[in-house]
Amino acid sequence: MKEFNTTAVCIPEKHYMVDLTERVKEIRKMVDAGKYFTINRARQYGKTTTIDALSKSLAAEYVVVSLSFEGIGEAGFRNEHAFVKAFCRRLKRETRTGLVLPAQVKEMMQDFLDRRTEKAELDELFDMLLEWCADSERDIVLIIDEVDSAANNQVFLDFLAGLRDSYISRDTKGIKTFRSVILAGVTDVKHLKGKIRPEEAHKVNSPWNIAADFNVDMSLSEEGIKGMLDEYEADHHTGMDTAAIAKSIREYTSGYPFLVSRICQLIDENVSKTMGLSASWTDAGIDEAVKLILNENNTLFQSLTKNLNNYPELKASIRSILMEGSRLSYNVQQDAIVQMQMYGLIRNDNGAVRIANRIFETMLYNLFLSDEELKSNVFYREGDQARNIFVEDGKLNVRLILERFIDTYHQVYGPLEERFREKDGRELFLLYLKPIINGTGNYYIEAQTRDQKRTDVIVDYLGRQYIIELKIWRGERYNKEGEKQISEYLDYFDLSTGYMLSFNFNKKKETGVQQVHIGDRVLYEGVV
Repeated sequence: MKEFNTTAVCIPEKHYMVDLTERVKEIRKMVDAGKYFTINRARQYGKTTTIDALSKSLAAEYVVVSLSFEGIGEAGFRNEHAFVKAFCRRLKRETRTGLVLPAQVKEMMQDFLDRRTEKAELDELFDMLLEWCADSERDIVLIIDEVDSAANNQVFLDFLAGLRDSYISRDTKGIKTFRSVILAGVTDVKHLKGKIRPEEAHKVNSPWNIAADFNVDMSLSEEGIKGMLDEYEADHHTGMDTAAIAKSIREYTSGYPFLVSRICQLIDENVSKTMGLSASWTDAGIDEAVKLILNENNTLFQSLTKNLNNYPELKASIRSILMEGSRLSYNVQQDAIVQMQMYGLIRNDNGAVRIANRIFETMLYNLFLSDEELKSNVFYREGDQARNIFVEDGKLNVRLILERFIDTYHQVYGPLEERFREKDGRELFLLYLKPIINGTGNYYIEAQTRDQKRTDVIVDYLGRQYIIELKIWRGERYNKEGEKQISEYLDYFDLSTGYMLSFNFNKKKETGVQQVHIGDRVLYEGVV
C-alpha cells in the first residue's frame, strides 16, 4: 500500500502525492518553445519530483538528459579538466538507466575520462555535446538538478557561458544545440556572478541572462491536496471530509509541498496511534500534526533559521513585522529580501513582505520568544508556574489567563506608561501564553486581521479554538468597532465566545476583565 513521503523524490506508484499533470503541462510548453530556464524554489519544494515527472512526459518526443550535480565535490569544480571529467562520469552513469549515447559521443567521452597528462577543456566538452545534438534524430533536452552544488565555482559560470553561447548561436547562426536547458536548485543562478566576483556584482551581462522567467506555481493547491486525500481515503476508509481537510492543511501550509506531506505523514503514522485513524483526519488531528512539526528540528527549519541569521537586518525587520505588526515593503532590489524569498521564508503579498505560511510564522514566533525565555523573562516564568490552573475539563479558561496576565503586568511594571509600544503587549502576552499551551496546543496570529491596530491570536487546544484580540485602546468608539469586528470573526469560526485584551493609557480606566454581550455572542474584555 502507498505511503506519504517527505524524503527525496515522490513516486506515484509508491507514494500518495498531488497530481502534477497540469504543472508538467505548463513547464512542457516552455520546453516545446525552446526556452532555457531555471526552476529555483526553496528546499523540499518538490523540484526533484517535478523534474522526474517532466522527464517522463518528455521522453516520448525528446532525448532527455537528466543529471544531478549533487555529490560532485569541490574537486569536480577545481578546473575545467576536473569538471569535464565529472560531467562525463555523470553522463555515463545515466546510460545505466536507459540513456543511449551515440558511438562517437561514447568515444569522445571515454577519451576525456582516460586522459592523464593532456587536460580536457570546456570547449572540447561543448564540441562533443554539439556534435551529439547535430546528429540526434530527436531534439535533446538537458536537465541539471542540484545546481547549488556548483554555485560558488568559476568553472560552472564558464559552463553556463558555454550554454549561453550555444543558445545564441542556435538563434543567430542556425547551429543545432539543446532544445531546452533546465537548471534546478534553491539558488537563482542569475545571482551567481555577484557571489563569485563581488567586484562585478552589478555587471549586467550574466552568463544566464538568456533564461526565460519561470512563473509556474509550484505550491500545492487545495484541489490538488483533496485529490491526494481522496486516493488515501479510497484505501483506508476513514470517513474524513477530504475537501474540508484539504482546506485546513492549505491554510496552515499555503501549499508548501514538504509541509503538506509532513502533516499527512504524521497524521497517518503518528497521530493515528493515539487518536485512532478516523479521529485523526479531523482539524484536531491536523493540530496535533502541526504541533509535532513545530517541535521538530528538521532540516527545513535548520536551513531557514541559518539563512535568516545570515541577514540580521532582515531578521530584525521580520521580528518587527511579527511582534509589532509593522509593514516592510517588498523590494526586488533588496538582496536580503530576494534571498529570503528564494529560501522560501517570505513571499510578496501585494507589495508587502509576509511570512510564507502559518507554520513558518509560528516557528519564527517561537524562535523570537525563546530569545526572551533565555533571559528568564518573568512573564514566561509566571505563565509556566501557573499553567495547571488554566485548564478545566480539557478546556482553556482564557478569562482566568487574562486576569492573571493583567495582575502579573501590574506587579512587574505598575501603571501602563506612554512609552509602551505595540510589540510590548504582544510579546509579553505570547510569552505568558506559550508555556500554558506548550506541548498540548498551538497558537498562530491571523494574518488577515493583523495590522498596526489589532492582533488576533488563534489558539488551538485539544480540538477547540479560542480567539483573543490584542489591541491598544484608542477610545470608546474604536473599541465598539473592535467588538463588532471580533463578533464577525467569531461568526467566521462558528464560535460563541471571544476574548479581547486592551492596553489602555487612560488614567481613569477600570482594569480587569468584564463580560460583554454582543448579540448572542459573549466577549470577555480584559484591560491593562
